[in-house]
Amino acid sequence: MKSPNLRGRYLRILTFFAGVIVRFTYWEIVLRHLGFRPLVRKTRSERFRREAVRFRALAIRMGGVMIKVGQFLSSRLDVLPPEITDTLADLQDEVPAETFKDIRQLAEQELGASLAEKFDWFDAEPLAAASLGQVHRARLKVEDDAGFRDVVVKVQRPNIASIVDVDLSALRRVGDWLMRYRPIREHADVPALLREFSSTVREEIDYIKEAENARTFYENFKDDRDVHVPRVVGGLTTLRVLTLEDVYAIKITDYDAITAAGIDRGAVACKLLAVYLKQIFEDGFFHADPHPGNLFVTPLPPKKGSKKVRWQLTFVDFGMVGRVPEGTQEGLRELVIGVGTKDAGRVVRSYRLLNALLPGADLKRIEQVEAQAFDRFWGMSMSDLRKTSPEEIRKFAHQYRDLMLSMPFQVPNDLLMLVRCVAILSGMCTGLDPNFNLWTQLAPYAQKMIASDSDSGLDVILDQLGEMLQVLAALPSQASRVLSQMESGGLTVQAPQVTSEVRGLSRSVDRLTGGVIFAALLVGGVMLLNAGNVTAGNIFLGAAGASLLWVLFAGRGKG
Repeated sequence: MKSPNLRGRYLRILTFFAGVIVRFTYWEIVLRHLGFRPLVRKTRSERFRREAVRFRALAIRMGGVMIKVGQFLSSRLDVLPPEITDTLADLQDEVPAETFKDIRQLAEQELGASLAEKFDWFDAEPLAAASLGQVHRARLKVEDDAGFRDVVVKVQRPNIASIVDVDLSALRRVGDWLMRYRPIREHADVPALLREFSSTVREEIDYIKEAENARTFYENFKDDRDVHVPRVVGGLTTLRVLTLEDVYAIKITDYDAITAAGIDRGAVACKLLAVYLKQIFEDGFFHADPHPGNLFVTPLPPKKGSKKVRWQLTFVDFGMVGRVPEGTQEGLRELVIGVGTKDAGRVVRSYRLLNALLPGADLKRIEQVEAQAFDRFWGMSMSDLRKTSPEEIRKFAHQYRDLMLSMPFQVPNDLLMLVRCVAILSGMCTGLDPNFNLWTQLAPYAQKMIASDSDSGLDVILDQLGEMLQVLAALPSQASRVLSQMESGGLTVQAPQVTSEVRGLSRSVDRLTGGVIFAALLVGGVMLLNAGNVTAGNIFLGAAGASLLWVLFAGRGKG
């Protein structure tokens, strides 16, 4: 095996990114300050696209970590312009294969025996070749305990560990350069991002860890007959060789083949989303690399006496997985419920739970944007969204241009893989079904989470009503303070009758407050009774009755 020129590789990466930074500095800083802002704005889109094209060519030529970097950058919709993310969006982890001689040498070294001793047959032509390893079909000499002989063997590229070390070292140096630019420093912790990225890549070259991931995924879906996960051949798996059941079938992006098999592509899209919702919100463990080469649709023979088409959603490649921390899971849950129920306030609350807002973000303004977006776009399929006129989009952006310019959002490090995953997933579902409607898929899941969540019982109801009552209870005293200021001369009042009118207004506010409290207590009581909390429900209904009496009789005869 030929040793790579690691020093030359390191310098090529640094040289490329240094050129990007120099060009960016010249255009976006130097020329702008010299009075060429119109020219800078006019050429920006094409310049960014050219930089993305240059990087894409570098990634394909060098392989290694660079393709992973391109895939990572394509998901950073929060900090990178669409000219970059769109250009890199379809960058596939496919590079020229290693020679079979080198692959065989490494595999035999890892397994401690020749391939002929371990396998009845081993295909010299790779089934797939990625930047970190490649996959070959093979057949076991004897049937595995799980009942199969056909397998795929994933073999790491020679010297890949050294290449990964060099690439990550170069990227850390580039990260230090980027942190000197204030707009980047304020919106992204680049060293933290690189640490997260490095950890993910190092896990991908640990095939023992990938085997554990595959087993975990298998356990999570063993009771779902519509999902197929390959089983691991433990005796033929090492740090650099992984042997799995061969489950390759119709690529999820081979739309013609799916249709020819009589499978409803819309049903596949719905199942794909449902499976990921389970992974994220129930398992807290998700397949983080759902690109077309890792997802298949497997046709199944119909049941005896039935003509119904049967199929399974099949996953492969578990090197890149994500884990959702408990606190993050709660924020994501709030986000899905907020979107599914069109609750803009809940969506903003989810942003806060997820630490997705920069300090000083205008929460009220963000909530206004979310509510307006729900009013205009909620329920629209991707086809409908594509038909939205550019003029309407511009009008919407202009209405909230202050928020667009301040860009108060950030993606926390523990959400990076999830954001990338969801971005790819969205494209897949739309490709399967151009009329796929995310809103209508999320709404029932949101209702399901509300109904099944143990936290939606008495404690949450009491907390939410407590917050509401605190706000409402403050309204009369606030009105009274304003009234006192006006009577004492703290506020100038020109007309004598204003005081009487303000008193009337205060009584109206009191009654309105009481009415809202009555409604809140009544709804809370009914919810508690439906949930089986009879005692607490009766207490709430009794309190609702008392507040209703206060609304009806308070303040009569005064004024």
